[in-house]
Amino acid sequence: MTQKVAVLGTGKIGEALLSGMIRAGWAPADLLVTARRPERAEELRARYGVTPVTNPEAAKIADTLILTVKPQDMGTLLDELAPHVPVDRLVISGAAGIPTSFFEERLATGTPVVRVMTNTPALVDEAMSVISAGTHATADHLTHTEEIFGAVGKTLRVPESQQDACTALSGSGPAYFFYLVEAMTDAGILLGLPRDKAHDLIVQSAIGAATMLRDSGEHPVKLRENVTSPAGTTINAIRELENHGVRAALIAALEAARDRSRALASGNNS
Repeated sequence: MTQKVAVLGTGKIGEALLSGMIRAGWAPADLLVTARRPERAEELRARYGVTPVTNPEAAKIADTLILTVKPQDMGTLLDELAPHVPVDRLVISGAAGIPTSFFEERLATGTPVVRVMTNTPALVDEAMSVISAGTHATADHLTHTEEIFGAVGKTLRVPESQQDACTALSGSGPAYFFYLVEAMTDAGILLGLPRDKAHDLIVQSAIGAATMLRDSGEHPVKLRENVTSPAGTTINAIRELENHGVRAALIAALEAARDRSRALASGNNS
């Protein structure tokens, strides 16, 4: 792999991406990083052997620019980059809610832009990264993006019109599972278990259930029915979940996340 890739605004996700790319075979000499604080950039150099540069230097040197700053900082970054980004650079955005048109309007006409929504399991190489092409991005650009983000998990191509829904389901998704585990741990304590034992029971159950969903090919309803005996403990618990409107609450929560993603796209950061 000889193309140079720059990660701009290298926070936790950006660092996870760097680390995954190196494990996947990218040479540290081909990886550039920018960071707001010089000491952060030097920390990345010491840890991974990558090269710290300024944002304009990255735009001039790298073949691919991965923008990982927060959505509210993206406009300022593009103002800094725009005079230095040649039209043949691939620009990959990891900012939630910001459409590819936002970048295309601020960069040279014809600049290829790809939008990616990844999630925090990138930190353990189990990310779900959703990829959409901008107006000028080709199949080769999408393949290259998949090679990069495939280093930290799975990738999925979708039309950009589906990105807000994917953000609600996958981008924010890990937080819902953490929230559920938190609630179940509290329930375990209420039922008389020590916190550490309740935690271990729930986490391993979650890992096992996720593996079955991934590997069995069965519909989740079928897998749930396999655990749900007539007049048993599970059906009584599920009845209470239905009585308390948990399914409806989840649907409403995901709609709220989608709507917030749309609001970010329209420039509403409040």
